[in-house]
Amino acid sequence: MLSFSGTIFFFSVTRPKVSVLPPSSAEISSKKTATLVCVANKGFPSDWSLSWKVDGSSRSQESSAGLLEKDGLYSWSSSLTLSEQEWMKSVSVSCEATRSGQPALTGHVTRHQCSE
Repeated sequence: MLSFSGTIFFFSVTRPKVSVLPPSSAEISSKKTATLVCVANKGFPSDWSLSWKVDGSSRSQESSAGLLEKDGLYSWSSSLTLSEQEWMKSVSVSCEATRSGQPALTGHVTRHQCSE
């Protein structure tokens, strides 16, 4: 609840949808790296943050500030680059959207889901 000049505004928390986009096989074969992208869409308010885990171990990466869309909801993104060897050894890569007082929302991808 927010209050400005005697007017009270109520807002509800809208949980974003979290997706992880896998790396391209072209990148892996040519650059020997694997870049994954996490996208969280349609969330509110703007203070959700994204974090990465590779096989359950946390990875430090910054996520974008919430981008306000025309519908009044926010979107965020973050990318994680792994070496080809790390990607080939990984079982699961996940991205979590978190906000104080809310359960984490997770998107994930496994190497086996991707076409090589």
